[in-house]
Amino acid sequence: MFIDGMPVIAEADETVATVLLRQAELWARTTPVSETRRAPYCMMGVCFDCLAIVDGIVVQACLAPVRDGMTIERQLGRRRVAS
Repeated sequence: MFIDGMPVIAEADETVATVLLRQAELWARTTPVSETRRAPYCMMGVCFDCLAIVDGIVVQACLAPVRDGMTIERQLGRRRVAS
């Protein structure tokens, strides 16, 4: 799997959020206004601080299981919605 283009190692049964929490740059997204970095917080899908782009789709990283070949991008600023 890859985070922002860099290869990372993940274990079976992990979530994307747990992999993000192990990285040197510990954050999943930036806020829309101040661009403050936010990391996974509640780990149960309530707070939305772990939003990330997984294979081109915005997901809650704490609810997304990892899989081989997955591409993860940290969400920067305002979420883009496909039209």
